[in-house]
Amino acid sequence: MSKKKSRVSPMIKEVFAHIFMKPATCKYPFVKAEVPEGFRGKQVFDINLCASCGLCSRDCPAKAIEMVEVEGKRRPLFHLDQCIFCYQCAESCPRNAIKSSMFFELASTDKSNLVVKPEPSHQEKSGA
Repeated sequence: MSKKKSRVSPMIKEVFAHIFMKPATCKYPFVKAEVPEGFRGKQVFDINLCASCGLCSRDCPAKAIEMVEVEGKRRPLFHLDQCIFCYQCAESCPRNAIKSSMFFELASTDKSNLVVKPEPSHQEKSGA
């Protein structure tokens, strides 16, 4: 009679080897992701610094910026669904009215959530 050797499957060995290992993935969204220095997130627009020059719209390679009328001045309206986040708009702005942020959670089923509208400032509303 031949003696049969008991052999453990390579897959079982692999499973037991990984049971006590640290997970390879993070637990997002329960644990917020850390973004690296210099990350280019959603644009932040300061209407008080805007000179209404339109350079941001002119220089945008994705044509994601449209100039709209806000209280008698032309201001940029950002379409983030078209934006490639190159930040040429911020580079072109002579008054630094466009800055980057660390906000990256832009997924949406409604395109209107991906529009950054130029809101009138409190100073302009009150007439100060």
